[in-house]
Amino acid sequence: MITLSLSSPSQPLLPPSSKTLNPSRQNIIPPSDSRKNPNFESLKNRLIRQLDVGHLHHAISTLDLMTQQNAPPDLTTYSILLKSCIRFRNFQLGKLVHRKLIQSGLELDAVVLNTLISLYSKCGDTETARSIFEEMGSRRDLVSWSAIVSCYANNNMEWQAICTFLDMLELGFYPNEYCFTAMIRACSNAKYSWIGEIIYGSVLKTGYFEADICVGCELIDMFAKSSGDLGSAYKVFEKMPERNLVTWTLMITRFAQLGWARDAIDMFLDMEFSGYAPDRFTYSSVLSACTELGLLALGKQLHSRVICFGLALDVCVGCSLVNMYAKCAADGLVDDSRKAFEWMPAHNVMSWTTIITAYVQSGECDNEAIELFCRMISGQIQPNQFSFSSVLKACGNLTDPCIGEQVYAYAVKLGLASVNCVGNSLISMYAKSGRMEDARKAFDILFEKNLVSYNAIVDGYAKNMKSEETFLLFNEISDTGIGINAFTFASLLSGAASIGAMGKGEQIHGRLLKEGFESNQCICNALISMYSRCGNIESAFQVFYQMEDRNVISWTSMITGFAKHGFAARALEMFHKMLETGTKPNEITFVAVLSACSHVGMISEGRKHFNSMYEVHGIVPRMEHYACMVDLLGRSGLLVEAMEFINSMPFMADALVWRTLLGACRVHGNTELGKHAAEMILEQEPDDPAAYILLSNLHASAGQWRDVAKIRKSMKERNLIKEAGYSWIEVENMVHRFHVGDTSHPQSREIYRELDQLAAKIKEMGYIPDTDFVLHDVEEEQKEQFLFQHSEKIAVAYGIISTTPSKPIRIFKNLRVCGDCHTALKYISMATEREIVVRDSNRFHHMKNGVCSCNDYW
Repeated sequence: MITLSLSSPSQPLLPPSSKTLNPSRQNIIPPSDSRKNPNFESLKNRLIRQLDVGHLHHAISTLDLMTQQNAPPDLTTYSILLKSCIRFRNFQLGKLVHRKLIQSGLELDAVVLNTLISLYSKCGDTETARSIFEEMGSRRDLVSWSAIVSCYANNNMEWQAICTFLDMLELGFYPNEYCFTAMIRACSNAKYSWIGEIIYGSVLKTGYFEADICVGCELIDMFAKSSGDLGSAYKVFEKMPERNLVTWTLMITRFAQLGWARDAIDMFLDMEFSGYAPDRFTYSSVLSACTELGLLALGKQLHSRVICFGLALDVCVGCSLVNMYAKCAADGLVDDSRKAFEWMPAHNVMSWTTIITAYVQSGECDNEAIELFCRMISGQIQPNQFSFSSVLKACGNLTDPCIGEQVYAYAVKLGLASVNCVGNSLISMYAKSGRMEDARKAFDILFEKNLVSYNAIVDGYAKNMKSEETFLLFNEISDTGIGINAFTFASLLSGAASIGAMGKGEQIHGRLLKEGFESNQCICNALISMYSRCGNIESAFQVFYQMEDRNVISWTSMITGFAKHGFAARALEMFHKMLETGTKPNEITFVAVLSACSHVGMISEGRKHFNSMYEVHGIVPRMEHYACMVDLLGRSGLLVEAMEFINSMPFMADALVWRTLLGACRVHGNTELGKHAAEMILEQEPDDPAAYILLSNLHASAGQWRDVAKIRKSMKERNLIKEAGYSWIEVENMVHRFHVGDTSHPQSREIYRELDQLAAKIKEMGYIPDTDFVLHDVEEEQKEQFLFQHSEKIAVAYGIISTTPSKPIRIFKNLRVCGDCHTALKYISMATEREIVVRDSNRFHHMKNGVCSCNDYW
């Protein structure tokens, strides 16, 4: 146990006089030959003048000249030169001066040795600094102790700083303001903050709090950095008898950085009323606060002021402006952000990284981000770890691992590949590209994994539907003791939702309740999505209903859930309630609303909401909103009107829109319009297998087998592979997957026996197999046999024999459920008196007593 004994005498313990502390200063006398040499003073004065204007190399040349002209430099000259090297941060020259000092044979005093400790401390060479300090022996004074404590504190050696401080006290040295400042800095972390609070008491008792502004600044930083305790930090600020611009800026910066953006702006105004003129650091922090709050208008006013005061050309201010315009821009546009960037007269790695990050975060400018990265490196600016992290994210968003691998190779060359943020972005890039094996390799080779690393790989597995790996990693995170945050739980819930593993999802729900995350907004939103996507819409609504703090994501998740489950009326009712609460809808909200209308054929309602997007809410419809309208018209059979709507679009329709029309043509059997839609898709995406499959199915439905064969031949020539259809069901926390005609399951005999019995039952009830859904040119009897080998029927049969009659059977399919299976499952729900819930690629179907929630409109 550490005990700090800092006596509190009646008078403030200000340091003894410099005469007592530094007796060796009296010994700085140049050698007699130097003083006698008439050139000594003139050369020394020349060296000092050179140092005053920062010409260090010229000063070194003068130092050599003094030796050559038999006027060797004295300790004062060396001391001044060393301090200049520290001031201009030219540590290599400082080391050169140290070597020359050793060669001079002069006996070093405490002043020079203390300067050397500072030199090696500043360049991170703590071992040399410690060695100099230890060799000083009895020559150590308070400055020596303060220098070595500061050395340890500044080089992340907090424990050594604390122990050295205690040694100093035991030897009878009283700390001065510099020593206290270094000690407080060493305690500016969660581990040693309790020691920092003891030091706080000591500086109050000894009078140094009132005597030196730097002590107060370090105390503010200690409370902010160690525990985010801005309340205590502000109390320190208020107690300070004297404040300067640095103090105000520090407080504003910490408020902005720790999520108290409103307080940062208020403090900025208070500072101005107090008569202090903001500098570039102040403006940078308050602009960041505006960015956090989305206060673009205030940010623009501040932009005008920095222009007036000549600070707009500063890199630090410029980066804050670039960031503000990027994050506060409507519709994710980065035009103003780019203007702020181009306005800067000179760029460094920070400004380049800021604009690259702005383009990546905008969501639609990843190619531009990569181009900017190429411009940066061609301009001889060396990227840092944050530059690499952002551009790798851009490659991930574009699912272009080839460029990403070239970027990563450059990071390896610069020695930045092992930095966590670079490695984590590489994991995410591979994961977004579906290359989970490479993502796992990137994860495994990380030298030091943090929670972000684990979250990246967990999220990758979840999004690539590899749930088993997801949950294994979850257990691994728990074993490491790293801790789990809201993002981890959100990724795990996403993993459960992606495969419909509600049992796993419920287990995670229980775990996060235990961890105290039940009121976390992000977690609650993920729970709504999980229960909804797993087929339990009522549990999703219960989570939503119990939320105390809802945001646009909460409302949109619930609207999407109701829409996907076919409850359009509840989805629209939820949308109207959302508007009543004052929550502003976003682009994704309207995708959910239009989808709800589409799933039940509410054409006029859909048109009304589409038109209101811009007219009422100021949201410019994007491609996905036009696709929803085409889907709405196409599902209703209004194919010509859907085509007219596409032609009226303000921009060229992309493959998504044409694919939506092609799907509608397939349902309604319009071969000619379907061909046109397929041609438009293949013109934009010639290697899209979905277009070939939809067109092939359209011809097959019409019995045009020659055209089917022609399309399949074309696919074969292009090496395009149709995505295999499969269905799955979760039983007792195990996911069972089935393909067409699957016999690989250990219980396949029982499954097919149950299927035969079900086929007989439902045929007696009136079920007639619809062989139009067998898209192969074979005999009718064989077509009927094929129908009963569809994966969704196999999955339902397994559900019936493996679950209790009271439980709903929840089936999931990666493709759209076929019409015959839809009909057969309705009959099965009636024959077995079981509720069957099917999630296909488009929506949910709740089947009970022979009726489906979609009302056969899908």
